Amino acid sequence: MKKNMGTIDKVIRIIIALIVVALYYTNVISGTLGIVLLVLAGVFVLTSLVSFCPLYMLIGLKTNKADGK
Repeated sequence: MKKNMGTIDKVIRIIIALIVVALYYTNVISGTLGIVLLVLAGVFVLTSLVSFCPLYMLIGLKTNKADGK
């Protein structure tokens, strides 16, 4: 797996995940929607930690500019 996520992308994903978790635990979002958003938040955190997004690979998007390509 080659890294395809830049730092700003990772930070934005983690912030979104934290917001979703906070909204879920304060009962602003709940039910099926809440669970789906929690799973999505978990995916955001996981992809941020490994700096790789499979969806980016499928569509050819790369936000990591470190290797100069």
